[in-house]
Amino acid sequence: MGIVNIEEDLHDQIRKASGVSCRSINAQAAFWVRIGMLAELNPTLSFNEIMARELRAAGVVTPHLKVAGS
Repeated sequence: MGIVNIEEDLHDQIRKASGVSCRSINAQAAFWVRIGMLAELNPTLSFNEIMARELRAAGVVTPHLKVAGS
């Protein structure tokens, strides 16, 4: 594992986002790096499409959920 130097403002944003997403700061940064890399490699896919593809690849099966109010 190496050390990555990032701007202090970006580190602050990672810290804030990590709290919201219940990830460590390192895990949040790794998530953003991974999704960014996948977005660059697949420019026609949306964030949601990338996430759905990654979840399927990991074996996550989502049941059909009822939407509130329907």
